[in-house]
Amino acid sequence: KIQFSRVVQISSGDEIRSNVLEPKAEALPNYIDRPSAWVGSELAIQPDQWLYTLADEDVADLEQAASHYLDSGRDIGEMTKSDFPLDHFGHHLAKLREKLLQGIGVEVIRGLPTDGYSQKTAAAIFCGIGAHLGSARSQNAGGHILGHVRDIGADVSDPNARIYQTSARQTFHTDSTDVVGLLCLKSARSGGQSLLVSAETLFNEMQRKRPDLVPQMFDIVATDRRGEIPPGEKAYFEIPVLSWYQELLTVQYQRQYIDSAQRFSDAPKLTNEQIEALDYFDALANDPELHMVMQLQPGDMQFVYNHSQLHDREAFVDWPEPESRRHLLRLWLSLEGDRPLPICFQSRYGSVKPGNRGGIITEQTHLHAPLD
Repeated sequence: KIQFSRVVQISSGDEIRSNVLEPKAEALPNYIDRPSAWVGSELAIQPDQWLYTLADEDVADLEQAASHYLDSGRDIGEMTKSDFPLDHFGHHLAKLREKLLQGIGVEVIRGLPTDGYSQKTAAAIFCGIGAHLGSARSQNAGGHILGHVRDIGADVSDPNARIYQTSARQTFHTDSTDVVGLLCLKSARSGGQSLLVSAETLFNEMQRKRPDLVPQMFDIVATDRRGEIPPGEKAYFEIPVLSWYQELLTVQYQRQYIDSAQRFSDAPKLTNEQIEALDYFDALANDPELHMVMQLQPGDMQFVYNHSQLHDREAFVDWPEPESRRHLLRLWLSLEGDRPLPICFQSRYGSVKPGNRGGIITEQTHLHAPLD
């Protein structure tokens, strides 16, 4: 018997939904069997499943497309798929798109010779690849569709700080978009490994080992917006960590931001049962048997499907020279034809319409792609 938790009424520009019933945990399966429910120790030894190495003709294809766009003099943030014409490599990106949506949910593309590029050329290639996968979304209140992941000395104890702007361990989390892409320009002196884990595998493990904690993962919790607040919204958004909707499990998680949202007096307080469930979820994610670890090299591009996977980054020690310091470019992408999301995601994604959802939009947001 399926029970339901609440009735929600939402109205926005492109959709009106009322009397929407959000299913509770009683409707859940005992086990999820999908390609994206992988085990890290098994996937790590099958690089043919997640690693694609660029051939010389792939690189030439990408370089000519970047040159074609840069000659137009337009902002990289305006790029569309038609602006970045590809020959045969476009066929691989079509396969990558399906791998993200229906397959294991992750791929690393290796071999882009970024050492020989200007940052503008590297950014154009990265954004062009992103345009073939989906539409770029704003990553902060400034409207940056091209993010820069590096340690700028942000105070990790500041409740409005973004963790990716520090050298600290990030913890397993998702970003507020369908797909997140990273392009490694410079790696750290030591540390900074990328970690991935399947949310579906974590769910399967919880159902097997601690089914008593599973219902708490489907409770609505408050997550801190870290000061980037859309018009008319609260300083936090409320979404369950796990949602079961139209026969699919979707994850939205950032434990550090869930904890910091407790600073708001009107935010729903975590119960002891919810804290125990979140602690167990974190412990499973950190199990070396379940997650996969990789070291991104300069020129590597990593694409991860946020709705089924969590990602993390180890702490790192950087180089003393500014020009050598760890630096990654980041894209948030929304994909046409993607899975449906429950209406509660609208408070974070702005819309639940596939191809036009996700990102961070405030009154000050102006979309562009800063190169610095």
